[in-house]
Amino acid sequence: METMQMQIFLGMVAMLSVYMLWFSQLCRRLSTGPNLWPLVGSLPYLFKNRNRLHDWIASNLRRTSGAATYQTCTIAIPFLAYKQGFYTVTCHPKNIEHILRTRFDNYPKGPQWQATFHDLLGQGIFNSDGETWLLQRKTAALEFTTRTLRQAMNRWVNRTIRTRLWKILETAEDEKKPIDLQDLLLRLTFDNICGLTFGKDPMTLSPGLPDNPFASAFDSATESTLQRLLYPGFLWRLKKVFQVGAEKRLQKSLQVVENYMSGALNARKENPSDDLLSRFMNKRDQNGNVFADDVLKRIALNFVLAGRDTSSVALSWFFWLVMNHPEVEAKIIDEISTVLKQTRGDEPGKWVREPLEFDEADKLVYLKAALAETLRLYPSVPEDFKYVVNDDVLPDGTIVPAGSTVTYSIYSVGRMKTVWGEDCMEFRPERWLSEPVLGSGYRFEPPKDGYKFVAFNAGPRTCLGKELAYLQMKSVASAVLLRYRLQPVPGHRVEQKMSLTLFMKHGLKVYVEPRELKGGAGGIATCA
Repeated sequence: METMQMQIFLGMVAMLSVYMLWFSQLCRRLSTGPNLWPLVGSLPYLFKNRNRLHDWIASNLRRTSGAATYQTCTIAIPFLAYKQGFYTVTCHPKNIEHILRTRFDNYPKGPQWQATFHDLLGQGIFNSDGETWLLQRKTAALEFTTRTLRQAMNRWVNRTIRTRLWKILETAEDEKKPIDLQDLLLRLTFDNICGLTFGKDPMTLSPGLPDNPFASAFDSATESTLQRLLYPGFLWRLKKVFQVGAEKRLQKSLQVVENYMSGALNARKENPSDDLLSRFMNKRDQNGNVFADDVLKRIALNFVLAGRDTSSVALSWFFWLVMNHPEVEAKIIDEISTVLKQTRGDEPGKWVREPLEFDEADKLVYLKAALAETLRLYPSVPEDFKYVVNDDVLPDGTIVPAGSTVTYSIYSVGRMKTVWGEDCMEFRPERWLSEPVLGSGYRFEPPKDGYKFVAFNAGPRTCLGKELAYLQMKSVASAVLLRYRLQPVPGHRVEQKMSLTLFMKHGLKVYVEPRELKGGAGGIATCA
């Protein structure tokens, strides 16, 4: 008996020795990331920084700047899986270009991501890879490049601003009550993208801010789907089988979403229009067949998901930054006034009578620079993830094994001095403008290295709706700022919500005050 106990003891000592040797080698190999703990890896640090995850990732990457592996670190997640337990995180433009363009086929969404989002998004464009993605991408690209689609977006946006947003802001002004601007913007962009996609306005942005079954179910389904990323695949699948917790809520929400989508599709079959759903109904797949109803519904739902949260979140951070930078606000007002003076005459009252027309919005260069600067500092999607198909080496020498996950931190890129300069933490729209050209003003000038700014993605998956997003954001920003001054509610805390989208955790509570405009020198309107 004593001999057996001694053998067991020696066996355990040997196993522990082998593990500690492996762990020490692992620590040396992963020296660029946060410290590792036996068995649990970097999990204690992840848990400790769970409420400031994006800043924590940025701080880890900042420490690697100038090291052998520049602006890349590895975070080890339990348990002992050699590949799947490691997450390589990078923010260096050359590495991002490698992932998004040079070795594009080696870094797809991957099976874990697709399985997580399949119930909600199916094989839609934002949840597919390979030929399925390519077909939808080519089809969508033909539509998104048309002027008619941008004009349709402009009509939907202006209608929502004129008939609902302005009325709600007027009421808030008269009653001197605070509003949650983030909530209003979420409703506005949801109504607009539903109108553009289905030709059907859910009218969630209306006086009284009513609940809408489809909007509520869509929110619930998105939230429940995101929760899947927090658990191992087997666990959420088990919960789905037994219909408990978030998985039960997800299935109920999906049923409401499915019913709404079926109604929208049937309506478009009876009465086609110029919306995206009608346009895709006329397209054919790789076999020459029209898209099946289920595929059409998933395609449309993908566009709703992409077009709603990203623009509203960007606008929320834009308004917050402008409130805190009055010198930028003054320049924006000055530019809008100058453009409207040219198109609507000298009387300021005419400038605020109607929202921007398409061609007017196109002339707002400084405003576009301010929006781009917002997205540099507060990208709507702060982190993105890619699956590694085959073993690879990033340009900085970092080894990424097949089956592992690579994260490129869009949030961190904008906070690197080595990428954006010593003033990288400053909100300075001028960095996006060229020097004035004789006879013409500034021009919007994105960085020559396109992978320094990937808020709209880059490479083959560059966002098709980029110009539509800028159009909507310009229209809404102008509609609000030209009529109102925004004042933050005293004591209101603006914090990031830890989610795949950079929401404000407590919303954006503001008071609205009327803005007086008067003709300035040379007839250019200025803020009174």
